[in-house]
Amino acid sequence: MSSSHFFLFLLLSLTTTTITATTTTTTTLDVTTTLQNTLNLINPNSLQQQQTQKTPSSSLSFTIHPRSSLHNHHHDYKSLTLARLTRDSHRVASIITNLNFAIAKTNNSDIKQETSSNLKPEMLSFSTPVSSGISQGSGEYFAKVGLGTPTQSYYMVIDTGSDINWIQCQPCEDCYQQTDSIFNPSSSTSYKSLSCSSQQCASLDINACRNNKCLYQVSYGDGSFTVGNFVTETVSFGRSGSVPNVALGCGHDNEGLFVGAAGLLALGGGLLSLPSQIKATSFSYCLVDRDSKASSTLEFNSIAPENSITAPLLRNPKIKTYLYVGLTGISVGGRALSIPPSIFTVDDTGRGGTIVDSGTAVTRLQTQAYNALRDAFKARARSLKPTDGFSLFDTCFDFSSIKRVAVPTVAFNFAGGKSLVLKAENYLIPVDSHGKFCLAFAPTNSPLSIIGNVQQQGTRVGYDLSKSVVSFSPRNC
Repeated sequence: MSSSHFFLFLLLSLTTTTITATTTTTTTLDVTTTLQNTLNLINPNSLQQQQTQKTPSSSLSFTIHPRSSLHNHHHDYKSLTLARLTRDSHRVASIITNLNFAIAKTNNSDIKQETSSNLKPEMLSFSTPVSSGISQGSGEYFAKVGLGTPTQSYYMVIDTGSDINWIQCQPCEDCYQQTDSIFNPSSSTSYKSLSCSSQQCASLDINACRNNKCLYQVSYGDGSFTVGNFVTETVSFGRSGSVPNVALGCGHDNEGLFVGAAGLLALGGGLLSLPSQIKATSFSYCLVDRDSKASSTLEFNSIAPENSITAPLLRNPKIKTYLYVGLTGISVGGRALSIPPSIFTVDDTGRGGTIVDSGTAVTRLQTQAYNALRDAFKARARSLKPTDGFSLFDTCFDFSSIKRVAVPTVAFNFAGGKSLVLKAENYLIPVDSHGKFCLAFAPTNSPLSIIGNVQQQGTRVGYDLSKSVVSFSPRNC
């Protein structure tokens, strides 16, 4: 080959490589549609309930909905966003408090289990719908759960960061306002109190005994709590089946920022979580657009979709509750950031690591990792019009005069070499209805990183508990 032909070949090769790289470094954000969704959310007359995806016949499931499909107390999207971010900060503080307490308790034998003096007055497949809780100032999603005999339906928050299922119960010493009627134990023939000697009662972190009936208390880092009787009930999964004798709290004194939900469905890794109690080998959920009326499903013992992006499901020996994922890095514009992988791993003390959490809205990264992400994104987004920060967001843009815009890609990189490339809507979100969008990540001084539900929406997230694998299946709601 002559030198001129070789030069021409080299030039063509470099050109081809550049074009290929360019096509993978940006993605498109549909500004017009996203802003219209915010307006539709504030104007409930413009919204119509959308049908959920059909549940596989082999799985038990609940429907899950955004909270916006239930009720909306806000008259403009900006105030709704501020309320959501305030609640989200409380949520993150709660997770960090619970984790630190668990670590301290494990390392310090002098920390005793609290008692009554501390209390405040075989395999089936299941599925249920899931929806978003954004409209009531929360990033949470609700599952429609059947309880009791005869079955009554209740909207309960799904929470991968909790182990205790509970519902508000009559008679109420102090109950917050919820969408459904308060559960009445006397109307259910399958309601049973648990004795103080029961295994379920002994598995509680905080319990007490009154007239040989087990009492429970769950406190959250934001000051919220629930107190009541620890009981068993039949849980129904729509038409896909039911499970008797599921232990849950029947809360008579429930205070704090629960906002509209009848209670909480715990999906954590502890012995009393719903997956553990029904002996599920796997579960998965898909979180629909937080501003939508659509619903999806929370499924148990279903098979992960083909071509899922997989990562190791890890455990923290200091606490069973949280579901950790083998995150090794982050890429922006197709390039991996210079972040030490150790930032995303659990150390010998039980601190650090990365959890996937359904109740946290905005992904939190250690400050070093966040700064690397923010700086790389801004460097590749110089053509975008910057604007002032908003609440916990320091990187925002003015898209008020744009219908569609090309933005740098963002991806999570996992152990094993797989990467989850996020849609633009998963990391550039509107904070008002006028075109202000912000990068939906935030720094934290805690060593714990949290992948929030804004980054998860539109993706089916699955946990294979038997194989210790987390799967991500984009566009599979």
